[in-house]
Amino acid sequence: MEQYLVAFITGLTTGGLSCLAVQGGLLASSLAHQIEQDILEAGTQKGKRVAHPKTALPIALFLLSKLVAYTILGFLLGLLGSVLTLNSTVRAILLIGIGIFMVGNALRMFNVHPIFRIFAIESPKFITRYIRRAANGKGGSQTRPHRDWFTPIFLGALTVLIPCGVTQAMMAVALATGSPLQGAALMFAFVLGTSPVFFLVAYLTTRIGARLEKWFMRFVAVVVLVLGLVSVNSGLNLVGSPLALANWFRPAETAQPALASSPLPQSDGVTLYLSAENDGYYPQVLNAKSGTAVTLNVVTNRTFSCARDFVIPALGVEELLPETGTVTIPIPAQPAGTVMRFTCSMGMYTGEIVFDQ
Repeated sequence: MEQYLVAFITGLTTGGLSCLAVQGGLLASSLAHQIEQDILEAGTQKGKRVAHPKTALPIALFLLSKLVAYTILGFLLGLLGSVLTLNSTVRAILLIGIGIFMVGNALRMFNVHPIFRIFAIESPKFITRYIRRAANGKGGSQTRPHRDWFTPIFLGALTVLIPCGVTQAMMAVALATGSPLQGAALMFAFVLGTSPVFFLVAYLTTRIGARLEKWFMRFVAVVVLVLGLVSVNSGLNLVGSPLALANWFRPAETAQPALASSPLPQSDGVTLYLSAENDGYYPQVLNAKSGTAVTLNVVTNRTFSCARDFVIPALGVEELLPETGTVTIPIPAQPAGTVMRFTCSMGMYTGEIVFDQ
């Protein structure tokens, strides 16, 4: 459940903003054109008030069509993931690659150097031309009421052809679920979160001045840059890299170790206990004896987050933990000073086992 909430919040806070850089200039402006036409038509009628339902209808149809299209896409990606069965290494490569793409795209938006234009992935020109023709109402001979319904629905569905960087990252997550239903639910939650931003921008596009638009796009670039760095860091966590940010701050955390919400048996260096909870692993640092085999017991209690997909990169271990229960993982003897890192399948929650006893 938590991963869907995270997807929704990502869409609400950053997904909608970053997608504006790809879809906003064409799609939101085309919808704004329809809004202007509605306002002009209303102005020819008696009365001073604009018919708000007519203004909002094209936007609502566009967002609904987009939501349905991406939900179907999430289903197909989850289905593909179930066939491919992506392991943690492939997921890490995906996350790092997408993160690099997002960082490069953000630097392009900042006009840091012309070399970053290579990150401007655009749809084929014939697709862009076709969308423009449809947006301007030149793709057919429909009557005005019919076109008011058809155009936003058609444009909403076509957004799957021009996904932004954050959407591509979420598509990778949907692929990694390996489940059609989970992939569909994930994309549904994400796109639902982006909808308020798209609605506001589509409604206010004609009222945003050039100066405000320039500032807004810079803000979007900052968000994309931060999210790209987070994606790269998650990929580094998945491969157990010491370069991951969590490893830089781990020594400070060990001074006051976080405790599990439910009492755990005492670890004695040979038999270790770790609680996998909805917000991470506790304790985040386990101390084990070197030179002897160790048993790690991972305990869950109504855990539904990605912490259930437990990964130890150094051992090639990836276990899907039960919602409630205990999974025992044998760890072979390790030399003194070894630091063995563990993480969830998305690199969000991490910890380590230090063989120093």
